[in-house]
Amino acid sequence: MKAMRRLFQYVWPQWPDIIVVIVSAIIIACSLSASFVTIVPILKLMMGNEGVHGWIEREICSHRYGLTFSMPDNIDRSAQRLSITDIDDDKDNIARKAGFQISDVIIGINEFQTDSNEITRSKLLEVLATAQTNTELVIRVNNRDNNTGVTTLTMNSGKKPFYVDPVEKLINLLPREQTSENKRKGLTLIIIGIGIITVIRCLAKFLQEYTSQKIVQRSINRLREDTFSHALEMPIGFFASERPSDTVSRIIRDSDVVGRAIKIMLGKALREPLNALFMIIAAMFLDWQLTLIFLIGAPFIMAIVAVFGKKMKRATRKSLMAGSQMLAKLQEVMAGLRVVKVYNRRDYENEKFKVINQRLLKQLLKMSKIDAATMPVMEVLGMIAGSAALITGAYWISAGKMDSQEFIGLLVLLGAAAESARKTSDVWNKLQEANAAAERVYSVIDSPVEYEKCGAAELKPLKRNIQFNNIVFTYPGAELPALKGINLRVEAGHNVALVGPNGSGKTTLANLLPRFYDPDSGQILIDGKDIRDGTLTSLRRQIGMVTQNVVTFNDTIAANIAYGKPDATMEEITDAAKRSFAHEFIAPLPKGYDTVIGEDNTGLSGGQMQRIIIARAILKNPAILIFDEATSQVDAESEAKIHKAIEEIMQDRTSIIIAHRFSTVITADVIVVMDNGQIVAQGQHDELTKNCQLYQNLYETQLVQA
Repeated sequence: MKAMRRLFQYVWPQWPDIIVVIVSAIIIACSLSASFVTIVPILKLMMGNEGVHGWIEREICSHRYGLTFSMPDNIDRSAQRLSITDIDDDKDNIARKAGFQISDVIIGINEFQTDSNEITRSKLLEVLATAQTNTELVIRVNNRDNNTGVTTLTMNSGKKPFYVDPVEKLINLLPREQTSENKRKGLTLIIIGIGIITVIRCLAKFLQEYTSQKIVQRSINRLREDTFSHALEMPIGFFASERPSDTVSRIIRDSDVVGRAIKIMLGKALREPLNALFMIIAAMFLDWQLTLIFLIGAPFIMAIVAVFGKKMKRATRKSLMAGSQMLAKLQEVMAGLRVVKVYNRRDYENEKFKVINQRLLKQLLKMSKIDAATMPVMEVLGMIAGSAALITGAYWISAGKMDSQEFIGLLVLLGAAAESARKTSDVWNKLQEANAAAERVYSVIDSPVEYEKCGAAELKPLKRNIQFNNIVFTYPGAELPALKGINLRVEAGHNVALVGPNGSGKTTLANLLPRFYDPDSGQILIDGKDIRDGTLTSLRRQIGMVTQNVVTFNDTIAANIAYGKPDATMEEITDAAKRSFAHEFIAPLPKGYDTVIGEDNTGLSGGQMQRIIIARAILKNPAILIFDEATSQVDAESEAKIHKAIEEIMQDRTSIIIAHRFSTVITADVIVVMDNGQIVAQGQHDELTKNCQLYQNLYETQLVQA
């Protein structure tokens, strides 16, 4: 559960709300157990002869003195006395020290004697229960078994329990005499009390639910923000080896699973155990021995829950992986739907999707099986423990050791405690689900970020040259290096064209300059300073890039153009668009530069989008420009315009061009020919057509044909 524990860094800062949740849960538990406890007073009022006062005061005497009195079956003169049926075995017991014996009958206490018709059994109980601390009680007793006649015993009342006075004030709200009218009044008061308690409980439950939801949403929002922020700092190489859709799944789907677990922890996992605890405490007050018998099943239940939890965690981890694969397949097919249709590969893609879907279904069914088995197993164990308590209680009632009203109340409390425990049966499984999801989320957060040297300095804009010295680079997971000992010098203000067959290392070399990757060995220097000694921000601030893969964001055209310069004015944006020949198709649009374009460039052609991307690079006005097949999606009519724009913005600017188009390459100051990760020749066009066979082949095939 290490991953789950780490989540508390997002929860703890909200400690005032956590206190509200905990206090609310305690109020809910107290009020719920109080509602169930009222069953006993109701039964005492409706069915018993001693009433609520007699029952409460008899229980106080049992706790205070260790004396157990018989329950009156009817109201007659013999029932007016207090008959002792049991005495605690504790040597320090106050009553035992005073000389009381089982079967003693208390017939008088101090000035209250049962010889007087005004002194009742109820009054004797009241005197014993409410006696002040360390009061000397002179008690007259009669032992029925020994026939010793009336004996006078002296007993020190000891310390008065703290709860006696509040309880007495509460029960004094009810009439003491057991008349029909008083029973109706007492029942009405109890029902009103239950209503008030219920309203308080419902208010506390609302407060707990809302506050816990607030904590959950804030925590998960922070977790998603931190995961997304960390993902932006991670090397490009991570996403080359891992599917980006998997990272998306972890940020969205897995964090949602984690959020549900936090909600459970602050809700049911907190509330229901407290409910069960307070129910058991109340049951302990009625009879601790029967309650302990009921609790014998708890260790077995905990062991079974732990076993199910481990199985749930494994199944959840596999299901999340299968879900991530499904998301990747959906994105892949939807993006390439035209290709799927034109090549008639619908059946093929359907089969691949079915395999992934069946894999996910298998794990979901396994999770469902564990969930379905947990509750019945707990109910069986609970029934065994409850049956043991029920049989024992029935025996005690028949032996006169317990009255039926208390037993019914005890059963209700234990049943409610068992129900609360049953509701938590899936909590551990849900936490294990969340732990598996949290591990996947934290695997992103724990991934290393792009390396930046401690104390890295700001790199000043390029003024002299860029040098690639003995560069060797191998892609993560690849066996052979993509670049092998590259040495290249690019003078400031010059434009260099990289040409060569596919896979020769052109794009790889260009990607090392903004440090998308770091070389295995060698150095890249800007004005003599190793770029690894500078900050990433200062390095990338002076680099603009236009690639063959058009990347836009779901925002306005103006925002997309100004992406590299957020503070740009509308005039600057328009000027950049004019220089890239994008203004001519943007201006006629109904909303002009405020037109929203999505990630799929809806409504605009590939060539138009490419010109918007070129405008973005123009607006940034970087010292170094990288064009990677920048005109690959531009139609012939626009190519001349864009080529002219590129020539204009490359003036007095360092540019690295990767292109197959003859018109783009021929005007470069230096043409670098690459093959198999190495530079095989460099020079100008006329020179290379005479001296480099590979360049001649490229010129005659790719360049001219393009």
